[in-house]
Amino acid sequence: MTPVGDWSFIAAALAVGFFGSSHCIGMCGGISSALGMAVPGQKPAWGQLVSYSAGRIGSYALMGAIAGALGAAILPTLTPLRIIAGVMLVAMGLYIGGWWQGLTWLERGGAYLWRYLQPFSRQLLPVRSAPQALVLGSIWGWLPCGMVYSALTYALAQGGSTQAALAMFAFGLGTVPAMFATGAAGARVRTLVQRPLVRTLMALVILLFGLWTLWGALAHSGHGAHSSHASPAALPAALENSVAEPAEQGGHHHHH
Repeated sequence: MTPVGDWSFIAAALAVGFFGSSHCIGMCGGISSALGMAVPGQKPAWGQLVSYSAGRIGSYALMGAIAGALGAAILPTLTPLRIIAGVMLVAMGLYIGGWWQGLTWLERGGAYLWRYLQPFSRQLLPVRSAPQALVLGSIWGWLPCGMVYSALTYALAQGGSTQAALAMFAFGLGTVPAMFATGAAGARVRTLVQRPLVRTLMALVILLFGLWTLWGALAHSGHGAHSSHASPAALPAALENSVAEPAEQGGHHHHH
């Protein structure tokens, strides 16, 4: 479980959402543009954009809470999850950079659930009100997305339902600037973010973060194995016992 007072995982999840948002724009940018510029020539419909993002982030947090509760109940230790989270983040970096598309198989797996949800999302289009956008966002949060699944694995590695929900909430917040910019400026933002240099830089940040997560998990695993023999606090008592036991045994034999 994440130590009390250590909230760095929230900042990390926020960064993953922000730097991975180039993929978000590809997946959700069309919806965001449609919400933001519902009528050409008008000002962005900020109420609808905020509501849509709130619904989407709410679904991410719910996803994290459910997965975190299941993970905490099933897994005795977080180290394997942290290793998987690092691998998934590396895969996401490669995916965003266009160097490896292995995450697409995860998206295909999530498509089974989306098959049942997609008809509901279609019924909400076109969006004409903020409540309608909120419901659409809450459904759209379950869209099959390799980046969301990678973030969910990272959230799971924090241990517990609350931590996983907070991590997914922060991840969703990290994607908001790109979604708002897409809603306000539409195609111009998509063109900027889809530039090879921008995508490469964002992909490298995610890739490095994944490697850092892997290194931390493996280092923690090695430290745990080493410290399981004797902790520093236990050494004085162990030494005292090792000295006392022979003396007691010697005195016992002396009497006989």
